[in-house]
Amino acid sequence: MAETNMPEMDTESKDVAADVSGDVLEQEAPQIPSDAKWYVVHTYSGYEMKVKTNIEKTIQNRHLENEIIEIRVPMQDVVEIKDGAAKSVKKKLFPGYVLINMVMNDDTWYVVRNTRGVTGFVGPGSKPVPLTEAEMRPLGIKVENIVADFAVGDTIAVIGGVWKDTVGVVQAMNASKQTVTINVDLFGRETPVEISFAEVQKM
Repeated sequence: MAETNMPEMDTESKDVAADVSGDVLEQEAPQIPSDAKWYVVHTYSGYEMKVKTNIEKTIQNRHLENEIIEIRVPMQDVVEIKDGAAKSVKKKLFPGYVLINMVMNDDTWYVVRNTRGVTGFVGPGSKPVPLTEAEMRPLGIKVENIVADFAVGDTIAVIGGVWKDTVGVVQAMNASKQTVTINVDLFGRETPVEISFAEVQKM
């Protein structure tokens, strides 16, 4: 009887092992919850990156990876003129604000709201209101991969960001970064700037 029962025990053990390994795989590659949305958090000036870092540390400590998915401080390439020379630098697109992709519940609200440097969520009466798809695109947040309907040599209009209302000819395109380069006129000089696909449209 013992020999007859042994294969059954082995099979059961294998099933358990398979279940465990399946659980591990799921933990290693968590899927973004369908109810996760992007929210805007207001911070003290100059605390944007500190807030991002602090929340990311809390996510690791409390294992909230499946509830607070991503924190962003939107940056924009800006051309500065100094000593007669144009230089491209990165600056915060919205100083004093941080974007967070998260599942809103009591725990996540508490973690974010009580992070040092955070003054509150953006919304009526400080009630968190998620961004709409239309609001996210100009911020460089890709809801889906953007397929460009323009090519090098085409004339495009900038519809968002620092260079909004600028018209230029496409000089180069970067598919992996989903950016386009156009020349803008700064003090009589042609200066190349890189802009997100989401912020331009073909004329």
